[in-house]
Amino acid sequence: MVFKRRNKRSWLRAIWEAIYPRGGWARAFHYVKHRVRRLPDSPERIARGIFVGVFTAFTPFYGLHFVVAFVLARILNGNVFASLLATFFGNPLTYVPIAYASLKTGYWLTGMTRDAQHVRHGLGEMFVGASRDLWTNLKALFTGQKADWVGLSEFYDDVFFPYMIGGIIPGIICGLVCYYLSVPVIRAYQKRRNKGVLKARLARLKQKATDKNTKKTLENS
Repeated sequence: MVFKRRNKRSWLRAIWEAIYPRGGWARAFHYVKHRVRRLPDSPERIARGIFVGVFTAFTPFYGLHFVVAFVLARILNGNVFASLLATFFGNPLTYVPIAYASLKTGYWLTGMTRDAQHVRHGLGEMFVGASRDLWTNLKALFTGQKADWVGLSEFYDDVFFPYMIGGIIPGIICGLVCYYLSVPVIRAYQKRRNKGVLKARLARLKQKATDKNTKKTLENS
């Protein structure tokens, strides 16, 4: 295959590059920014996609952020590809402050007294444990084993629900900030690019007319 990797990555290498991409996060950020600016769509629709992607990063649906962003982008008539790219607002460098802000806000909104600082440190383990319990209970449906939903119920009450509720406010705030910052930047970039395309087109037409006049001159001489 033409696009197949020459050297197959090991699973350890794949995990490491998911945490720290090749070339660093700065290069990954500039790549995403470059791709977003070059999208063939209106600045407003692209910015709506960015809003959706950033908002999705504040939801606790880890592993499903692409799906959530896709659905929300279609509902809000935003650029779907921009929304998928903007989900990278949530990455290993930002997940800790995102989780802390979402949980803190969620506990405040729901009136819970749980310490978000304590939950934050074990958040990854909690999600892994919940996923493991969910998988075990799903297998129990086919193996006849007894399913235990106590751990998942506690995880939902103490982490998932307040995270989901609490992520709405900071998600909307960050999404709106990115939206209003993106619109003028994308509009200016598109105008500059269109101006360059028009200039190149006029240059080609001018060169074509010059060549045509030169040809006529040579034929008449």
